Amino acid sequence: MPHVDPTHLVELALGNGVSHDDASALQHIAVCPSCWEELSLMTRIVDAARGIEEPDLPTAPPDRVWQRITEELACTRTPAAPAPAAPLCGHRPASTSPRTGPVPDARQRRAGVALGLASGLAALWWWHRTRSARCPARDG
Repeated sequence: MPHVDPTHLVELALGNGVSHDDASALQHIAVCPSCWEELSLMTRIVDAARGIEEPDLPTAPPDRVWQRITEELACTRTPAAPAPAAPLCGHRPASTSPRTGPVPDARQRRAGVALGLASGLAALWWWHRTRSARCPARDG
């Protein structure tokens, strides 16, 4: 029996709509340790991503950090680059946002984080799959 397609495993982990392929995929996952492990890993990542809240997101360093960097770079021969106009990770304080549209709400940001984690999960799966292809199977 062929292994469950990785995109199908991601859909199952995300809890997206049920399809006609789910029954056979779930039967395979129940007897295949490799697919069960992949689904378990993906489900844990999805759960962690859904639990992210505003305080968990990265923030820009305080101005004193940029001042210290500028001071240290001033001691070198090359001119120091100015501090970035916008904080890292695309997070801008509401009062200094140069965007003309509305600032995304927490739900939109969480969706973006979940999408990023899903992309990372797909990359992890690909890496694991290519590594497994080079090594002999352990689970029969």
